[in-house]
Amino acid sequence: MRQNRGSGGSDKVPAPGPIWFFVTFALIAFIFFRSLETGESGADPRTIPYTEFKSLVADRAIVRVEIDNREITATEGAAGFAADGLVDPTLRSIAPPDGDPDLLPLLEANGVIVEFAKPRDDSAWIYLLPWLVLIAFYIWITRRMAKSMGGFGGLPRGLGDIIGGGAAKERDPGERVTFKDVAGQDSAKQEVAELVEFLRDPERFRVVGAQAPRGVLLVGPPGTGKTLLARALAGEADVPFFSTSGSEFIEVFVGVGASRVRKMFEEARERAPAIIFIDELDSIGRVRGTGLGGGHDEREQTLNQILAELDGFSGREAVVVLAATNRPDVLDPALLRPGRFDRHVSLELPDKNARRAILDVHIKHTPLAMDVDLDAVAAGTPGFSGADIKNLINESAITAAREGATEVSMRHMDEARDKVMLGTVRTLAIQPSEKHRLAVHEAGHTAAAHFLPKADPLYKVTIIPRGRSLGGTHMLPEEERHTLPEDYLRATLAVTLAGRAAEKIFLGTVSSGADDDIRRATQTARAMVSRWGMSEEIGPVDLRDSDEHPFLGREIAHPRRFADKTAAKVDEDVAKLLREAEATAAKAIEEHRPKVEALIAQLEREEILDRDQIEACLGEANLPDAPARIIGTG
Repeated sequence: MRQNRGSGGSDKVPAPGPIWFFVTFALIAFIFFRSLETGESGADPRTIPYTEFKSLVADRAIVRVEIDNREITATEGAAGFAADGLVDPTLRSIAPPDGDPDLLPLLEANGVIVEFAKPRDDSAWIYLLPWLVLIAFYIWITRRMAKSMGGFGGLPRGLGDIIGGGAAKERDPGERVTFKDVAGQDSAKQEVAELVEFLRDPERFRVVGAQAPRGVLLVGPPGTGKTLLARALAGEADVPFFSTSGSEFIEVFVGVGASRVRKMFEEARERAPAIIFIDELDSIGRVRGTGLGGGHDEREQTLNQILAELDGFSGREAVVVLAATNRPDVLDPALLRPGRFDRHVSLELPDKNARRAILDVHIKHTPLAMDVDLDAVAAGTPGFSGADIKNLINESAITAAREGATEVSMRHMDEARDKVMLGTVRTLAIQPSEKHRLAVHEAGHTAAAHFLPKADPLYKVTIIPRGRSLGGTHMLPEEERHTLPEDYLRATLAVTLAGRAAEKIFLGTVSSGADDDIRRATQTARAMVSRWGMSEEIGPVDLRDSDEHPFLGREIAHPRRFADKTAAKVDEDVAKLLREAEATAAKAIEEHRPKVEALIAQLEREEILDRDQIEACLGEANLPDAPARIIGTG
């Protein structure tokens, strides 16, 4: 049973901050200028009836009047003072609604000085404009000083709270998501599922002294469903879900991030049980002490406030904090210690079965033609994340709609897959000689993949330019592997360099089209020698000079820890592997030269060939044996 506390559950009264100084100052200035507008510094004038006023005028007891619409302000003369014994010589009277045509002649006949008031300007706030500009300039110059001095002189807490507001936003209950909407991450769902019972009935756990994890860190590559899993946890538990991004805490003003953190946690405590979700935690959770601002840096102030709030929960507050990142290596160790984000849930790229389940989730509202094979689609999307698969379905639906179709066919799926993986088709004016070279190059990749026993099964080959590639040889698996044997890696090197080998055999020269092939082949060969111990002479020694980031797919260099002589030996073995791979590819092409020549001619003529057409030229294909790849011409 949920035991939410209303917004009135908090007894804390916000302490007045320096913001009230500015409010009070503005109010005093307004009253001051309003008093100047009235032009009065003494007591209020005595109001008399209009008939009495005319009698005083007739008795020559009035020496000056000022007329403002119907209001008449008069100054009595010496006779008036003697008659009434007045101290204040100012009188006030109200003229009739329709005016008095006899008034001005009466005033002139008795020598009264007459003045008419200027039209009144009610916009007294205009007088405040210079002061508001000065206040704004003060705040701006304070911010500039704080930024240049690493946070010194930042905005006070009260002003930061008012300017910062609350960064977290509660999701609309109509957007409820549950675990059935999360496919392909079964292990991650199991790890967070136990939090559901704690959020539904926290009292049952407190009775026996149990405490649920306060912080859960969701780690995984982009697009694997970290945000979706957090929303599903809140949906299953049916509790308020506050979501924000780490970048929303960093604003122009110093101290705003920390104030937003305070407000977010205060609101979550009032609505407990609840879930707080912070996306992209690495934007504010990086290791402290690395910035120019030191401990006063705005980002570090925000991180310090998050650490304090995570330690500030009492035993009766059922609030779970979830955070997501794809850079766990840069997080501050204080965030990961027990009592904070001590539980880590990893979300991996889905395998074939998981991709099939993700397709079932996202295909619900898409009408499919009879020829669509979702198993084939799942097999043909290795390395796709859940977000990539969703985008694939959307692109296929867009393609079908552009053609005026009412259903998505397998052809639309294939076109969308090529677009997502390789890019949009480019219309290039390719000369016949260059088109022939592209056909030779891709035919070389295709022949090596077809005839080498350990290579992947072919899917199709094309010389139609897409994205940055001028052509591509597509290979798809029928099963996925998580370890790569040496014979498979050697076959991979041969297929990768087969395009260059085919150019040498059929054209007598090579071109720059093998640039990307050489780069990827060299990267694989170096990993075989320096990381995986696949060199007989070097053996099982870790000689890498960089590490691949687990999620971003790029190398992170670090200082070399071995001698120059060893590095030279690594280079020799890498070059040896590459030469052997190219020789293997050339041998496979030479042994089936007539078939490869027929493939080149058909590819140059039709520009795209599928598996059946390839097998018609080259004969029976090899059995599938490994994960999918795409060999392209750069």
